[in-house]
Amino acid sequence: MKYATAAILAALLAARLAPAAIHSETVQYKQGDATLRGYLAYDDAVQGRRPGVLVVPEWWGLNDYAKHRAQMLAQLGYVAFAADMYGDGKTTNDVKEAGQWAGALKGNRALLRQRVRAGLDALKARPQVDPSKTAAIGYCFGGTSVIELARSGADVAGVVSFHGGLDSPDPSAGANIKCRLLICHGANDTFESPQDVEAFEKELKDHHVDWQMNIYANAVHSFTNPDADKHGIPGVAYNHEADVRSWQAMQLFFHDLFHTAAPAGVR
Repeated sequence: MKYATAAILAALLAARLAPAAIHSETVQYKQGDATLRGYLAYDDAVQGRRPGVLVVPEWWGLNDYAKHRAQMLAQLGYVAFAADMYGDGKTTNDVKEAGQWAGALKGNRALLRQRVRAGLDALKARPQVDPSKTAAIGYCFGGTSVIELARSGADVAGVVSFHGGLDSPDPSAGANIKCRLLICHGANDTFESPQDVEAFEKELKDHHVDWQMNIYANAVHSFTNPDADKHGIPGVAYNHEADVRSWQAMQLFFHDLFHTAAPAGVR
């Protein structure tokens, strides 16, 4: 009998120590006439509903980097959904093409908000997600997109922008923001002018938004992406320290939002 008990305890311990079984799949959804194909990731060993996090990619589209971030979130216990902002899951490695695709949406903020809102709705519709506990994160163009999601008045607990665009084309839009904001910004990011950052901060202050901005030393644009340097774009480079620190800041932000486990080393 004692051997059977020992075997059961050993099996339970092994199950507890086993790595999370991350399930991933492509999910088709719609925004207007556009057919979108997002990427869903979650730990299928977890029972019940849990917080969901929308991931909005850089201007390259829904590539492996955005999917990797979704996997990382799933490993933290969230249901992650990486949005398709361009339709049909298309991606590009061409700087000019990426600029055209992202520029078309940035030039039409109403459509941009609808497109990112569709991703949030698709996330909330998943049976694994507690729709009252959602957040959104975004990188570069995706960072701009999640800020616009907040400006749309979306019912989301918080958004995190990693090296996103910080302009304020319509300062009155800040009045619509209901959620909390975490802005992760590189101190040496030349893509965002001091005037833009100042105007963005003023928009948030004027409308009494709950926000915080972390500024990382020696970091330029796209500091979280290890492949940032490969395109040879001036002012774009990876920074390991800023990447790690901003991811930890995001985890602490989510801990405050959802009362989930704090990052290692944080009480």
